[in-house]
Amino acid sequence: MSGAADTGGHPRDTELLSETALAVFRLNGQFLAASEVLARPAGLTAAWWQVLGAVLREPLPVSGIARTMGITRQSVQRIADLLVERGLAAYEPNPAHRRAKLLAPTAEGRTAVAGIDPGHAELARRLSEELGGDQEFARVAEALRRLSGAMAALHPET
Repeated sequence: MSGAADTGGHPRDTELLSETALAVFRLNGQFLAASEVLARPAGLTAAWWQVLGAVLREPLPVSGIARTMGITRQSVQRIADLLVERGLAAYEPNPAHRRAKLLAPTAEGRTAVAGIDPGHAELARRLSEELGGDQEFARVAEALRRLSGAMAALHPET
């Protein structure tokens, strides 16, 4: 992840981009590993939990879930089909688009996600403590939202 000399960028900016990207990649792996540990006792995987979590408030089409999660529609479709096959979610008619059905959690899917809540709450408490409290945790979350927003502004197709 370099190339400042080739593109006319500032060497420090290039270095910061590389450091940030590596930290985000590592953080992504850490969150996925922690999510797998939390989800496993509930009979879910991290990916299943992520997709179910996206539709807990309201049913969404697969494309909407993919946009929210920042992953491909095909990946979400495979997971959604597995969730439906296992009775954790169901497809519902979409009044806005006849062919793009909405994915909604079933009662069994909601129960599985609820089973993760105690471990999720404990991890949140411990992470907040490790970061120095709720205010610092909120600052970290805001910085990550800003970083994501900046990347979206530069690369809206992702």
